[in-house]
Amino acid sequence: MGRSVSHPAGAVVAFRMLDRDGEDDLQWTYECLVEDILHSARDAFPSLEPYDGWRGREDRILLRNAFADCGISTYCGLAAIWLARRDDSRFWEADCDQPQVSLAERWITQVGPRFEKLFGELKLVGRFSNGEAIYERTSSCI
Repeated sequence: MGRSVSHPAGAVVAFRMLDRDGEDDLQWTYECLVEDILHSARDAFPSLEPYDGWRGREDRILLRNAFADCGISTYCGLAAIWLARRDDSRFWEADCDQPQVSLAERWITQVGPRFEKLFGELKLVGRFSNGEAIYERTSSCI
């Protein structure tokens, strides 16, 4: 199967290109995008707090609240900005006392469309049988 940008299963995902306007410094562009995510997401969703962590080796967590992680993953100039239900031991320990999963899924469902509109420049249209993904620009970018 072909390789594409990673993101947690079941996440709300917004896609963007990193190499805009022929900029040569991809790392600088990445860091600017991370700063934009940190500020924009906190303004839009005040419950998100800065968090420095990883889900596996490819999905970087930037923000977290009681229910969800917000992060970024990149591959070949494509960034996936995602919002996914937390999947750490503290979340599952809290779930034992008071069910958190349904609350988390409800919160993500409520904020998902706003999240995609805030960060999405590309929309995943589909995948070929080899795993290669096809994207189109969203109407807000045209």
